[in-house]
Amino acid sequence: MRAVVTRVRSASVEIDGKINGQIGRGYLILLGVGPSDTEDTAVKLADKICNLRIFEDENGKMNRSLEQAGGGILVVSQFTLYADTSSRRPGFTGAAKPDLAVPLYEKFMTHCRERGFDVQHGEFGADMQVFSQNDGPVTIL
Repeated sequence: MRAVVTRVRSASVEIDGKINGQIGRGYLILLGVGPSDTEDTAVKLADKICNLRIFEDENGKMNRSLEQAGGGILVVSQFTLYADTSSRRPGFTGAAKPDLAVPLYEKFMTHCRERGFDVQHGEFGADMQVFSQNDGPVTIL
C-alpha cells in the first residue's frame, strides 16, 4: 500500500456535486493498493498513520498525534499512486485490481475506525473532486 498523508485544517470529497465525506482538522489520506498487499499490510499502515506525531505541541514542535489533536480522517482511493511514469503516458498496471483493492481499502478504514477515529471517505472508482486546506503544509509519503 502507498499513502500520501496531508495534515489539513479541513478537507472534503465531492461526487457528482455532492459532498460524500468531509472533516475538519485531521488527515487527508490518498490511499493506493498494490497487488501484493494483504489485510496485514492494511492494518500496519493504518497503525503507522494513526500514530504519526505531526501536529504541533505547545512549543510549536511536531509532537502530537492525530488522537491528541482530536482530528478526523478523510480517505480517498488513489490507484494513480502506482503509476508507471517511465514514459510520458503513465501506466497503471502496478495497481491492484478492484477485487483485491476494495476490501483492503475498506479494511484500512475499518481499522482506523476501530482505533476511535471519525473516518470519512470517497467512493472507490468514482470521479471525485477533492478539496483541502493544507496545514503547514505537512505532507508525508
